[in-house]
Amino acid sequence: HAQLEAELAELEGPKRKEVVQAIATARAHGDLSENFEYHAAKNEQGLLEARIAKLRERLRTAVVV
Repeated sequence: HAQLEAELAELEGPKRKEVVQAIATARAHGDLSENFEYHAAKNEQGLLEARIAKLRERLRTAVVV
C-alpha cells in the first residue's frame, strides 16, 4: 500500500510537471501537425494519466490485510 502511494505521489508531482514542461517545449517549436516531439509528449502524458488513474483505483479499492 505504501509503495503504491509513493509511486502515485511521484507520478502526480515531479513526473506530471516533467510531461507538462515537455509539451510546452514541443509546442514552442511551431507547427503541431508535424511535430514529433509534441505527439510523443502527448502520448507520454496519456500513459502517465492512465497509470495515475489505475493507481488511484487500486488504492481506493485496496484492502490491507
